[in-house]
Order: sequence, then C-alpha cells, then structure tokens
Amino acid sequence: MFRISRYLHALERGQSVSPKPKSVMLGSGPVVIWNLIRRCNLACKHCYATSADIDFEGELGTDEIFAVMDDLKAFGVSVLILSGGEPLLRPDIFEISHRARDMGFYVGLSTNGTLIDDSNIAAIERVGYDYVGVSLDGMRATHDRFRRKQGAFDESINGIRLCREAGIKIGLRFTLTQDNAEELPQLLQLMRDEDIDKFYLSHLNYAGRGNRNRASDLHHQMTRAAMDLMFETCWQDVKTGIRREFVTGNNDADGVYLLQWARQHIPGHVDALHRQLIRWGGNSSGVNIANIDNLGTVHPDTMWWDYSIGNVRERPFSEIWQDTTDPLMAGLKAARRPLEGRCASCKQLAICGGNSRTRAWQLTGNPWAEDPGCYLSDEEIGVVDMPERVELTPYRKHQEAGKELRS
Repeated sequence: MFRISRYLHALERGQSVSPKPKSVMLGSGPVVIWNLIRRCNLACKHCYATSADIDFEGELGTDEIFAVMDDLKAFGVSVLILSGGEPLLRPDIFEISHRARDMGFYVGLSTNGTLIDDSNIAAIERVGYDYVGVSLDGMRATHDRFRRKQGAFDESINGIRLCREAGIKIGLRFTLTQDNAEELPQLLQLMRDEDIDKFYLSHLNYAGRGNRNRASDLHHQMTRAAMDLMFETCWQDVKTGIRREFVTGNNDADGVYLLQWARQHIPGHVDALHRQLIRWGGNSSGVNIANIDNLGTVHPDTMWWDYSIGNVRERPFSEIWQDTTDPLMAGLKAARRPLEGRCASCKQLAICGGNSRTRAWQLTGNPWAEDPGCYLSDEEIGVVDMPERVELTPYRKHQEAGKELRS
C-alpha cells in the first residue's frame, strides 16, 4: 500500500515519514487482512476471492477466530482488516468486531456497502470501527454493471452516507481498469461532494476473477494519467490544508512515479521525498502484509489465494509467518529478493521492492520474473540492453507451478 497523502503532507510540513520496517520481529507483526467469509451478495467482475451468494463449507467458527486473534495479538499484530466476501453476511461479525476492538486492534471493515442500512447502522456505530471502506467501480451505470446488480451504486452510497452521519471514518475503494478509468475524475469529485475521508485506488492485480479479466487491464499510459490525477488532487489538498487520504495498492511502481512527478511539479522536495521512499522500500507481501482466508489458510497477501503457506487450524499464525522453509516466503523475506528480468536490473529497486510478485506468478508461473504490470519505461528505471518485455502468456494452473517452485 502506497500512502500518497502521507508523504505529500509530510513534505509540506518539512517532516519525515517513518514507515514500518520490513522485519518479522516479535512485536512488529504484519497488517492482517482477514477474509472471514467467502459468501457475498454480489458477483463482481474483478473479485479476487471469486465469491458467490452461497454458503461455503469449512469456514472458521467464532471460537476458532477468537483463538487466532489471541495468537495475532501476542505476535504483535496491531491491525485487522475484516473482509470477505461480504463480512456483514457473517451472523457473528459484530461479536468478532467488538472483541477485536476490546483487544486493542485497529479494526477496519471492508464492505461493498450495499448491506449498510437503517437496520444495522447503530450496531456498526457501536463497534467503533477505525475505518469502513466501501468499494465503488465507477459511477452508477458502470458500478452496477461491474457489480452485476441494478441499484448497487445507490445502495452503496446510502451506506456511505449513513456511516458518515454516524461519525465513522469512511473511504472509497476503486479498482482501476480500462473499462472504468475515465470515471476516476468523477469519483474524486464524488469524494469531495460526499465529504469522504479516504480514496484507495487499487491497480488491477491478476488474481481470482481479476485474472480472468486481465485483458481489460489498463494500458500503461492510462495508468500514468490516473496517477497524475491522484498526485495532483492530493497536492491540491495539501496546499489548501484539506486533510483527506489518498492511497494506492497493487503497484509499487507508484512510488517511483511519484518521485518523477515531484521532479516536475515540486522540485524543491525531491531529495527529501527520495529519502523517504527509500525508507518505505515498496512491496511488503509476505513481510508486513498477510492474509487469512475463510478456511484459515494463510497467504502472503490477499492476491496469493492460490498459494498456501499454512493453516491456522494446524499451526499458529505466529509460527506460519516466521517459517522460511517455504521457498516463496524465504524469497519474499530476503533482504534482496531473487528477482529476474528488468526488475533485477532496475535502478529504482530500492523504492518499489520488485513490485507485485503475484502478477509475475499469474502470468509466467515464476514468482521472481519481472512484473508485467510495471508501467515505467526502461529509460526511467535505468535498464539497458534488456530483451523484449515479458509476454502475457496463458494462465498456468498454480497447482502445477507450485509443484515446480517447491521441488
């Protein structure tokens, strides 16, 4: 996750940002994104969890979840993002949420927003969530088409307004694709009109339903235009003293591109920004970001659902997360990841950390191949005499590629 506003506000104040160090030391556990349920009332085109409106067998029970929470707390995890599917479909979601808050976790709720209404807004308010994120895929017609439900946009906006009126910090979550990129300016305006606290732009990552729709991913120039708009909007807020958050995810090249943007627009801040981006270090899958799915399986992050590193029913999360006998986790946790191709030769590697290993895995079967989602040119990252960029090969079954990786 790349916190644009955090860096730009710090630059304006002449302060530094102290990102979480990339370590696995006790007391410094990862952010845990927990897919408590796979069931969802929608069937979105880009869903990484490939959810459906049916019950899925074998999901963790309440007592099992509480036991895992005890282990997470003892391990130093401080942030839980409760997700799904649609987490509000779990009958015990508020019981889980209250316990997490009572234990001192920062607790976020990631929802599609359609189920937030007058019947449950008081219960949501009583939990005291630190943050509620609602996903939108564009304005009304586009969102309803992506969500495959007429009226989904209006239901989500109603949920957003109810949360805002209840004093809950609320955010928009937007997955950028070729089919909705032109509506980004309208969504940013919606953020202003509805007085929304946070905007999270997720680059399309090749996982779940998103993988099957990878042909709809943005061309690199469209990605750059979207990031220009995000940077400009955030910097305008900084200059006018407005405290809103702008965040991106699933493409750590955003850090390098922000540095290039700064050279053009705020050159006096470039040196300070460069130092802070080096300290950030880019991608932290398998280090500072973790995922537990509805069955208790642990993954290096939410986009690695086809790769298991253990299950909390068999071993505590704290043991699973520190175990580097798994070759993928060993590589992710290495001081220098065993990258290949243009990523290995990139002069900006210290900033992006090699970007998304999921895209390389999904498209080549090799988690250390160059990231095909990097939208920076060879010249911009100081790469010379490299062969052709990696081709988008047919999707390989992870079971087969996983056997090769572990052999």
